[in-house]
Amino acid sequence: MRRAVAVALLLTAAPAMTGCIAAAAIPLAAGGVIGKKKMSGSEERRAERAPAAAAAQTAPAEASTPGVEPFKIVGVVSGGKMPGPSDPAPTVEGQPAPPKPPAGMQYLYGSGEGAAISIQAYQALWRYLSDRAADRKAGLDIRSVVLSPEATLEVPKFVPCGKKPLAVVLDVDETALLNIGFEADDAQRTGPYDDARWKRWEQTGAEDVAPVPGAVETLDGARRAGVVVVFNSNRSQANAAQTVAALAHAGLGEAELGKTLWLRVDGPNSSGKDTRRWEIAAKYCVVALVGDQLGDFTDLFNPGGVPVPIRRNMASQTMVAAMWGSGWFVLPNPVYGTGLHGSIDDIFPQDKRWTDPGPAPAPAPTPTPTPAPLGVAPDATLPTSKD
Repeated sequence: MRRAVAVALLLTAAPAMTGCIAAAAIPLAAGGVIGKKKMSGSEERRAERAPAAAAAQTAPAEASTPGVEPFKIVGVVSGGKMPGPSDPAPTVEGQPAPPKPPAGMQYLYGSGEGAAISIQAYQALWRYLSDRAADRKAGLDIRSVVLSPEATLEVPKFVPCGKKPLAVVLDVDETALLNIGFEADDAQRTGPYDDARWKRWEQTGAEDVAPVPGAVETLDGARRAGVVVVFNSNRSQANAAQTVAALAHAGLGEAELGKTLWLRVDGPNSSGKDTRRWEIAAKYCVVALVGDQLGDFTDLFNPGGVPVPIRRNMASQTMVAAMWGSGWFVLPNPVYGTGLHGSIDDIFPQDKRWTDPGPAPAPAPTPTPTPAPLGVAPDATLPTSKD
């Protein structure tokens, strides 16, 4: 009960949080001590991208369907009938249907459901940004959503805003930008994640991307409302020009390195984003963070060596849980990332297991009584023949 009350109070106060919150900590639900060693840059990079290759090994390799612009209805189904979930894919006469990409790619890059969740997140982001812009116009105090260096998940403290310009900070890949071309190629491959191939994609794939549904409209609205749009990505700073070109090609606006674009400088521990977030927060009053991985919000989520249930509780059972939807906004990514880990025992608690008892046995048939001869009462005793 105390945990629920504490989270409810923080949710209520989230839009008007002070620069230094010292609320009582909510303990992690699962036991154990969280290690302090952070992932190296290469370790976290592999952790973010490698699950895509693992998923490809579990399904036939094939090309994915090219992306479409958000909010645009493409094509009409022949005969006026929408295909059902079990209907076969359309085929060219004489040719077999193309194989399917991994389920996560189907969902994120092809499904209406994936597009709807993304639009939903960006709609919520726009309402939040619009409110903060109105607060600034009214002369109200604005609070940052960037955790300060001394913050913990149990006692979150935030970088002060002052009168700095309002800004929203977004991750790039699968948050604002869909890497359609790379994932189409990846769906046809097996094997581990290849960082060299990803770097080649950064250098040459600027025209084979699409915006995340809802992103273009929301970011355009944010800029019109006076909120600066800043990107903080683990793409390499060596490929900054190509990243700028990819963002522009997707209709996400202009970006300038060191002003509205922060990128990873290759080296040890370079995948952590907190240092870059603090640099951004020194220039701007960051009122919203947007990402598809927990590390897009704070490196405290990625200390390294944390069991899957503990990491889930870090996001949902600590004081920062109040931030989701109130300054922190998450986009779906079932294709790759730090969230795609865990065995059956990690994901499904032992006390929540179910075993199918099988179908109930059919009831025994009720015997049909033999009708009595005509003219004889049903309970009468018939005479016995002496012959």
